[in-house]
Amino acid sequence: MGKKFKSKKSVSKRFKVTGTGKIKVKKNSGRAHLLGHKTPKRKRQLKGRVTLGKTQEHAVKRMLGI
Repeated sequence: MGKKFKSKKSVSKRFKVTGTGKIKVKKNSGRAHLLGHKTPKRKRQLKGRVTLGKTQEHAVKRMLGI
């Protein structure tokens, strides 16, 4: 019988696994403060969620215990 690993709670709060197994970031960086000098287009584009690349996806999946 194999070991069950606990998932890193900080990672599980920041990322979400989609139905197809991809990893989505729950909140984009760059939207917390210093928004006055950023253009409306840039702030609008930071609103959506982003899927991770293959290299980061592998590391996050290991931390999630997948």
